[in-house]
Amino acid sequence: MILLPCAWCGPRDAGEFQHVGEAAVRPDPRTVTPREWRAYLYLRANPCGWTTETWYHRMGCRRFIRVERHTETNEIRSVSAAGVPAEETAG
Repeated sequence: MILLPCAWCGPRDAGEFQHVGEAAVRPDPRTVTPREWRAYLYLRANPCGWTTETWYHRMGCRRFIRVERHTETNEIRSVSAAGVPAEETAG
């Protein structure tokens, strides 16, 4: 069982969340090339090691969180509210 520490609700079972994917900066669709836009929408690095992901707490506060997680061990290094600097909501 993976416990994700929600920035608002505290530690919760990962089954309460929906994995949204790797956190990535959204390019400006007005200036990006079709190839870059396609890469943003469909390509993921899927590394073995530390990655920053976005999760949605669908069975709780219904908010998005940003999680820094090791993909092999599922160790959680940091959690914050998505879209908010980590030091403002350190959990």
